[in-house]
Amino acid sequence: MLDIICYGHGIFFVILQTMLMFGFFREWLRDRRASTANNEHKKVSLIIPIHNESHRMEGLLRSLLAQDYLLHTEIIFIDDRSDDASPAMLAQFAQDAADRGIHHCKIITLTENPGPNYKQYALSAGIAAASGDYFLFTDGDCEVPPGWIGAMVSRMSDESIGAVIGPVFKKKQGKGFFFLYQCYDHVVRYNYLAGATGLGAAGGCFGNNLIVSKAALDSAGGYNAIPPSPTEDAALISLLRSRSKYRIHAIALPDAAVETEAEQTWRGFINQTLRWNNGGLFSPERITRFNYNLLMLLISTGILAIPLLPFFPSLWPLPLGNCIVMIMNTIAIFGLFRTKLPKGGFLNLGYALTLLFTPVYFTLMTIMGYCRIKVQWKGKQV
Repeated sequence: MLDIICYGHGIFFVILQTMLMFGFFREWLRDRRASTANNEHKKVSLIIPIHNESHRMEGLLRSLLAQDYLLHTEIIFIDDRSDDASPAMLAQFAQDAADRGIHHCKIITLTENPGPNYKQYALSAGIAAASGDYFLFTDGDCEVPPGWIGAMVSRMSDESIGAVIGPVFKKKQGKGFFFLYQCYDHVVRYNYLAGATGLGAAGGCFGNNLIVSKAALDSAGGYNAIPPSPTEDAALISLLRSRSKYRIHAIALPDAAVETEAEQTWRGFINQTLRWNNGGLFSPERITRFNYNLLMLLISTGILAIPLLPFFPSLWPLPLGNCIVMIMNTIAIFGLFRTKLPKGGFLNLGYALTLLFTPVYFTLMTIMGYCRIKVQWKGKQV
């Protein structure tokens, strides 16, 4: 019976990973067709929440002014109680945009935010002020490529599509394993969410690269229908999938990729990834919650079996399944997003370490999540 369980676990995990890879391949095929579509007649509301981002917002503002779709875009910043130089930087951006003939820039100032998810509350204020056919989201610590807005809009050419999830990568901001692992971790997470999306089970996304149809959001009850969640972006995707008739897709090409700031300490990175993990483990949407818990439990049992191998050698298929799955993940991400990763290639020793460390780290986040360890956002508990 133990052998059946162990072999069954390993085989099932590899089959599940193969299905996710097939889902990602489906998104790649769809994306090749969609990326050439023209949808320029639609108006876009770019919504960006800001809370004390002056030390890392310059890249975003500079890259926004370089966009080629701004005449069809209204930009809405939500200044969420910032007490640094962020308000002055936003005011200067609005002036710079106006000097270039771009007059659709709004700055909403919040003087209070009751939470419990402060970012979710700020986004609701931005959406309420938006007038576009599409809502496009990013964050203050991101940089976007020059054709980003147009690339995201082109993926919405089919009116049956309610949302498109874009890839997000960590900036290559330092040397050593810590910064390498952040880049690798981000791409692996995107690999999983894009694969699930391709299988029709979208339940997560990176909210700093997401475009949503206003019609789809309205049909699902509006943004305020999203229950409070530490991962409001994943909750939004779950809401659209479960309550609307619209389809959700993920981008599998690098032309619309956003880059975000890397965390500078392990403590900050653990807090960030624990928040993402908890959003999946305790998602208010049943299917998303089941899928995410299943994946994390498969990974965790494979890792927790390792210290038991000297006493129960027949457990070896569990960690072997993890190893095979991570090799499959690594091959996939290098095949599609090699240019967005630090140099070194698949055979680089650092990537070998990240491949082995990833399931261990995911297991740690899962255990911490089940132990109900609290997370913070901008210094406040969520």
